[in-house]
Amino acid sequence: MDAPIPAQKAPYGVAVEAGKRYFWCACGRSKGQPFCDGSHKDTALTPVMYTAEKSGEVWFCGCKATGKSPMCDGTHNRL
Repeated sequence: MDAPIPAQKAPYGVAVEAGKRYFWCACGRSKGQPFCDGSHKDTALTPVMYTAEKSGEVWFCGCKATGKSPMCDGTHNRL
């Protein structure tokens, strides 16, 4: 099984728009972090879809070890 690669040890603050769908990179290989660019193609990992309920800033996980994907849950503080 392929393991995700931590993209960074901090979350990504992103301004999102209500109703818009975002695809969070779960593998850590995307060049467009925190979003998927298809780099997971040769892995067993797949992106996670997130639909914004309201407009505003949210925090996407950067370490790829969160228990609440795609959102940061502070796991990076324990790595």
